[in-house]
Amino acid sequence: MSNKRVTLKARQVSFAWDKTPLHWLPNDPFTTHTINVLHLLLPAGERWFVHVYKQVLPFIRDDRLREDVIGFIGQEAMHAQAHDEVLPHLRDLGLDPTPYTAQVDWFFEKLLADRTLPPGKARQWWLMERVALIAAIEHYTAFLGNWVLNADELDRRGADPTMLDLLRWHGAEEVEHRSVAFELFMHLDGSYRRRARTWATAFAALMFMWQRGARFFMENDPTLLDGKASFKDFYLGGKKGVLPSTPDMLRSIPRYLSRDYHPEQEGDTDQAVAYLASSPAARAAEAREGAAR
Repeated sequence: MSNKRVTLKARQVSFAWDKTPLHWLPNDPFTTHTINVLHLLLPAGERWFVHVYKQVLPFIRDDRLREDVIGFIGQEAMHAQAHDEVLPHLRDLGLDPTPYTAQVDWFFEKLLADRTLPPGKARQWWLMERVALIAAIEHYTAFLGNWVLNADELDRRGADPTMLDLLRWHGAEEVEHRSVAFELFMHLDGSYRRRARTWATAFAALMFMWQRGARFFMENDPTLLDGKASFKDFYLGGKKGVLPSTPDMLRSIPRYLSRDYHPEQEGDTDQAVAYLASSPAARAAEAREGAAR
């Protein structure tokens, strides 16, 4: 497993969704919609990451880390845009995500927004809380990125190639930049108590919003008479290899909470870079960039 440092860059990818069916994993609406929750959560979440990190840039005292954070900001902004572009396609297929995305927008744009706090300790405290929350969330995006890069069962079951490329391009970039959020938190603060507390907040919020999103999709899927989402279905999907394994997710918790944790323990940089070199969308973006020079 390689963990070499790579220069982070935003790849200006685009995807054509006109041939992607509603159930892009054939005959498996539950897995389709459980993974589709990414399109609901990520645009608002990653725009929020960018907003917070732009406020943090003046406090970074390490040139290499500042360069990594700037690359991270560019990649996250592109992730938000790419997942946002799936939503009109879902509407065209009869599944309007707006009622749910409005809740997600409230969470990131109101609950976790800048607050009118007096300058000094209060304002600094709230900024550091959000930096720590992002580090905790990025632990799980790296976990999911590593999972999807290795989820061969999705290929075996005939998953739509465009959707797989979106998920794996995004997952590979999450593995590629998996250390940035944690290293930024350690550089600016590093409090173990804050790390543990914000992990608990992030984990609870992600689990809550993810199950609500899966339930929303299943209940509003126009092709299902009585669509339901349950933890049992998620657990079984993990056993089949079409969703992350519940035991693997549980084992990731003590890793993050270990005092000697570092994100290099998650995923393989070489594997991520190799996928990005072969991804149809990333290759097309590179070709367009080359033609424009």
